Amino acid sequence: MKIHEYQAKELLAAAGAAVPKGLVVATPEEALQAFDQLGGKPVVIKAQIHAGGRGKGKFAGSNADFGGVKFTTKREDVPKIAEVMLKYPLVTKQTGEEGQKVSKLLIVDAEAKIEREVYVGMVLDRSIGLPIVMACAEGGVDIEEIAAKSPEKILKVPIDPRIGLQPFQARKLAFALGFTGEQAAQAESILMALSRVYLDKDCSLAEINPLGVMSTGEVLAVDAKITFDDNALFRHPEIVQLRDESEENPAEIRAAKANLSYISLTGNIGCLVNGAGLAMSTMDIIKYHGGSPANFLDVGGGVTAEGAIEAFRIILSDSSVKGILVNIFGGIAKCDLIAEALVKAGREVGFRVPVVVRLEGTNVERAREILAAAQKELPTMQTATDLTDAAKKVVAAAK
Repeated sequence: MKIHEYQAKELLAAAGAAVPKGLVVATPEEALQAFDQLGGKPVVIKAQIHAGGRGKGKFAGSNADFGGVKFTTKREDVPKIAEVMLKYPLVTKQTGEEGQKVSKLLIVDAEAKIEREVYVGMVLDRSIGLPIVMACAEGGVDIEEIAAKSPEKILKVPIDPRIGLQPFQARKLAFALGFTGEQAAQAESILMALSRVYLDKDCSLAEINPLGVMSTGEVLAVDAKITFDDNALFRHPEIVQLRDESEENPAEIRAAKANLSYISLTGNIGCLVNGAGLAMSTMDIIKYHGGSPANFLDVGGGVTAEGAIEAFRIILSDSSVKGILVNIFGGIAKCDLIAEALVKAGREVGFRVPVVVRLEGTNVERAREILAAAQKELPTMQTATDLTDAAKKVVAAAK
């Protein structure tokens, strides 16, 4: 689960991190009021969406020469900028061509200028099985390029999750990033806050980019991004309340409520599979044979008729889907029961596009008999002998 920048900053501030003064608004009039409340000083107006790359983005359909992050010193420009940001979808490298509707803006006091940008973040390092603090003395919008071209510049400090980041580790890292004196102490405090939020809130990612050294000498968390492990949200009702479903794919929200793992993609072949690894392999073989997956959908090991019906409804809600590949390995749920569930789904939902079914596992012969008997009733459904045959058939059918 993702949250907005202003929410991430609130969590960091509550943990002891220093952040710039800012106000959240939802209208141009509120933006103007926020400008006045901040003292009529220079501000940065920041569009609040979950996607990255806001500063380099563009507002689709507008003639604006700015992206989702705009600095201004003029009071009269504030409502004009806010109006554009709230009216047009913001297109970034992470939103796709359609862009993302902006519902809220963060008006930030920008009287002090950023003199140096540093990157700090926390993530799980699966290779060692521990969370790590990652940091780079060169932060900002080009951090991904730095990580790709000069990985040696990224500092990594493993953290024991039982005790968190220790003060001596934070201090050593602050010095390694070039901080000295009082600024080193400020950076240490922010690093400790970052660690507390990451561990206490079961985050999958917590980053501050940039950690800015201001012209006043202060060290501030100028921008922040935090995502949470969905599997741990039951422990954090206060975090669940921060969810902004308008930022999420409606089909993905619907699937989550039905205990289905669904991710929308850009292809035209829907996938209904049981097991994440099998789902990945299914998408790979579709690509190998010239097709393009429209989704990742894992219905889990125990496929039920209700789950299959909802899965088909979700897949078919995507108008770009021209064919569906069902790839099920019957283990916990036997193949004949799965076949009966698929037939029931076909009757209730109606297969308006070709559906290719590949079943393997327990009672597979009985399952094939069930599917064959339903062929006349469901003429768009066909079976496949193996995964390669299934992929070839669904790719051809989708074309």
